[in-house]
Amino acid sequence: MSKQPRIAIDAMGGDEGVRVMIAGVALARHRHEGLRFTLFGDEARIKVALESHPNLRAASEVVHTDQVVEATDKPSAALRKSKNSSMGLAIQAVKSGEAGAAVSAGNTGALMSMAKVALRTMPGIDRPALAALLPTLGDNDVVVLDLGANTECDARNLVQFAVMGGAYARTVLDLARPRVRLLNIGTEDLKGTDEIRDAAATLRAASALPMAFEGFIEGDKLASGDADVIVCDGFAGNVALKTAEGTARFVTDLLRRAFTSSVRSKIGFLISKPAMHLLKHHLDPNNHNGAVFLGLNGVVVKSHGGADEKGVANAVHVAARLLEEDITRRIADDLANIGALSPVEMPAK
Repeated sequence: MSKQPRIAIDAMGGDEGVRVMIAGVALARHRHEGLRFTLFGDEARIKVALESHPNLRAASEVVHTDQVVEATDKPSAALRKSKNSSMGLAIQAVKSGEAGAAVSAGNTGALMSMAKVALRTMPGIDRPALAALLPTLGDNDVVVLDLGANTECDARNLVQFAVMGGAYARTVLDLARPRVRLLNIGTEDLKGTDEIRDAAATLRAASALPMAFEGFIEGDKLASGDADVIVCDGFAGNVALKTAEGTARFVTDLLRRAFTSSVRSKIGFLISKPAMHLLKHHLDPNNHNGAVFLGLNGVVVKSHGGADEKGVANAVHVAARLLEEDITRRIADDLANIGALSPVEMPAK
């Protein structure tokens, strides 16, 4: 790898394609001037987009491919394109060491499948997890994982997710000792499945980890700010994420209807416009864009397919932070502490 950190970009992913991806990467480049980029995709289209961003053009290499993983492609079909598609080439750049991280806004299932096959999981990690930041009423966002990579998990998986989520929170939220909780149907010790209770017992015993395990949390407290990391299996996590996104849209649409229902309501909107802008900023998914596949031998960041250039820039920023803080080493160090637990304390496979 070159001395300057390099990020591989799947320039063809996302709903808006090349223009937004390049504009977002250019925006991130202003924030991280030491970064270099390799842009994978249609060379002609990428170079046209780069004309508006000379700062990025000077820091980028373009690798041409006309193969693209479509949003409708199944993971098995995407894997067959892994050697020549823009997504597959970006991941291969991480595997070979030519880049430290890859960013794509393409098909999530395909990206996960390619990343798992190419990069493999870290020693001590059975399955990678998809983690993302969600807004809260507290002082910082909350890290939630897994968000859909693993629909069924045992206690050992949940413990590993907690370790990875804690390391991620220390990196992106600048927290020395993040508060970690397991998503459950109640906060009492006897609530939940055997897997959740066994994972809780292990995490309570892991006092050497740089995190504070604070037991269980229910779904209605997801955005309360009462936790810095919330751990669950991918089925529950994906349902929770989609519910939160739907609720945010419901609230904003309801307010929009209410403020346009009458002349008096429109006047009220003008009075409360600053507060509405604050609400819109807080709920804007572009401000929290950039989900991460944790537990792989390399950094892979998933940008939302509908992200605008600000959202893409945020995903690139997440990748840059994880490189700067060496997230893989942090997770490995924390796993060593978990590995020191007795076989009784660490759930068996």
